[in-house]
This record gives sequence, C-alpha cells and structure tokens, in this order.
Amino acid sequence: MFDGRWRDTVDRGTGPIGRRLQRFGVSADMLTATGLISAAATAVAVGTGHLHLAILLLILTGLHDLLDGPVAKASGTSSTRGAFFDSVTDRVSDALILGGVAWYLVSTHPGHLVLLPFAILGATSLVSYQRAKAESLGISAKGGLMERAERMILLGIGFLSASLLVPVLWLMLVLTLATAMGRFVKVWRLAEAPVPVATLRRHRRARTTARTGARTSSASPARWRARRQGELASRSGRTWRARHARQGIRQRAGRRHP
Repeated sequence: MFDGRWRDTVDRGTGPIGRRLQRFGVSADMLTATGLISAAATAVAVGTGHLHLAILLLILTGLHDLLDGPVAKASGTSSTRGAFFDSVTDRVSDALILGGVAWYLVSTHPGHLVLLPFAILGATSLVSYQRAKAESLGISAKGGLMERAERMILLGIGFLSASLLVPVLWLMLVLTLATAMGRFVKVWRLAEAPVPVATLRRHRRARTTARTGARTSSASPARWRARRQGELASRSGRTWRARHARQGIRQRAGRRHP
C-alpha cells in the first residue's frame, strides 16, 4: 500500500538524504549489507525477550532499506545486480526477524503457537513470488494491504508489549494472506487480456534467435569437419596433379634424348 500510493512522496523526501550520504562515501550495497546485520541483531533481541530494544533495531533496519535506493540513484549506481542483492537481502531479513519471533514464542508460549511466525513467512514469500513472477511476465502486481513496509510497522507495534505480539501476528497472517489472494486475482484478470502485438513479436524474435543460435552451435562441428575434409581433398588433388605433371615432363624428356 505504501509502495503503491506514497512511493513518489517518500522518494522526494529521502532523495536529499541519499545525496548527502553519497557525498560521505556511503554506497547502496553498504546500506543493504548493514541492514542485514541490523536485522540479525533484531532477531537476537526479540529471541532474548528485549522487545523494546528490538523496536529500535527494527527501525534501523527499515531505514537501511529505505535509503539504499536513494543512495544508488544519487551515485548513479542503480543496476540489476543491486536490485537483485536488495531483494534477496529483504527475504533473508524477513526470515531472520520472524525466526527471532519464533524463538521468543518457544520460551514464552509453549505449544503449536511457534508455527505462527513460519506461517507468516510462508505467506510473505508467496506475496513476493507473485510480484516477481508477474513482473517477469510483463504484468504489474504491486499493492495490497500488507507489503513489506506495513509488515515492519505492524510488527513494531507488536513489540510494544508481550501481550500485543500474538494478536498482531494473527492480524499479520490474515492481512498477508488477503494480499496474496488480491494479487492472484489481479494478475489472473490482467493475464486474460490479449497480449500486445509488439510483445508477441519481441517474444517471437527472441525464440527465433535462440533457435538459430542453437542450430549454429550444433552445426558448427559438422561444418568444420566438412570444410577440413574438403581442404584435405583439395590438397590431395593438387599433389596428384603436380606429381602427374612431373612424370609427364620426364617421359617427354626421355623421348627427346634416348
């Protein structure tokens, strides 16, 4: 929801901060890596029962995730590799934090309640996969009630009190599943629309190029052998003709001088 509605506003606010950090030599990959470290520290704080400390560390993790994009834009280093690194790091951070919550529930709420964070993690992975797969097919799948920013905010509210944590986790699970269902319906409807002609042509050219490359690569050894055999045959023919010519010259010379 935040990503879809207020992304432009957030980018305008964090742009000057990103440029300032870039002047101090801070890179986007550095922020992404340190954000992963702060997520691990958040997991340890939650697992050991220091929920209020976990709130501060969770805010720090969110700031790292919020500022790595503006720093990359300010330094002109936005790339596919950086986006891939940031996306993978976000998934690992989610797993670490929810693992810390499960660790905390083991010591405070014995029973099957420890499975609740893992259910949230599974629903979260489904939401992320739906977006990645839809974008690979050329369909936008952003938006929803519970994206990563909303999950972080709601989880921070749950860290305010031990009595709030379990109800907040149930609410996160319900809203995350609702987001996954909403994205599935959205992509399902958009996929029913006819594919643009330009997209079809682009896919056809890509398939044709791939097939041509495969045929060329498979036919190259055969062509090389045929060319090699032709060269050898040509050399043998020239050698035979030269030898035959020398023999003819000798015979004619012998007839002239008996």
